[in-house]
Amino acid sequence: MYLEIITPDKKVFEGEVSLIQLPGSKGAFEMLNNHAPIISTLEKGTIKIKEEDGNEQLFEVDGGVIENKANKIIVLVESA
Repeated sequence: MYLEIITPDKKVFEGEVSLIQLPGSKGAFEMLNNHAPIISTLEKGTIKIKEEDGNEQLFEVDGGVIENKANKIIVLVESA
């Protein structure tokens, strides 16, 4: 899956990932390859990603929105 995490100031992350965990407004959720299309709001919390090479990264965010369509995920956050 291709992921972009964007703040108003800069692009925080861009690349291929195998997993992403997000702090959704109605509870945390996770997406893997070929996840159904989704648009959701995010709360303050931690985004965890697992890159294709196995590296894991954590991003603390202050809320935002996410869109996933055809294995392309865009996360817009206040700050990260």
